[in-house]
Amino acid sequence: MFRRALGKTLGFVGYTIQYGCIAHCAFEYLGELVVCSGPSMEPTIVNHDVVFSERLSRHLYKIEKGDIVIAKSPFDPHMNICKRVIGLEGDKVCTSGPSDIFKTHTYVPRGHVWLEGDNLRNSSDSRIYGPIPYALIRGRVCLKLWPPHCFGPLNESPTGRIIETQSDSDSE
Repeated sequence: MFRRALGKTLGFVGYTIQYGCIAHCAFEYLGELVVCSGPSMEPTIVNHDVVFSERLSRHLYKIEKGDIVIAKSPFDPHMNICKRVIGLEGDKVCTSGPSDIFKTHTYVPRGHVWLEGDNLRNSSDSRIYGPIPYALIRGRVCLKLWPPHCFGPLNESPTGRIIETQSDSDSE
């Protein structure tokens, strides 16, 4: 009886480890559910919306301008941020706020991206901390899951701050 109980326990532990490894690989390489908080992405994503963040685009270097991404915060590595990609390496981006009289620009350095929230007046983003390394990107948000009446793919940027570069228009 003891031998049978030990065998069942070890079998259960083995299956638990197997399924744990499968779950880890799925969350690390395929995607994850993310509960967003804060006002920086309003009106696209509001407080407590649940989104699906896929990881394949990051691994395949397929992040594009206009994509919404989940990234590690450059200030606190224990915190994730949700922002829209405004510029990729080599792009010229506007660094001033929406109410600034004089507009300033900079270029995104190699291996970095420029991130901004859709709610420009209430967002801590690359206008404050500068471009972030591509390696801090955790995934690309592709689907809003909650609330149910908002289920579906996410829409275009409401700010209109994504500047199309010459190389973008040449590729179309």
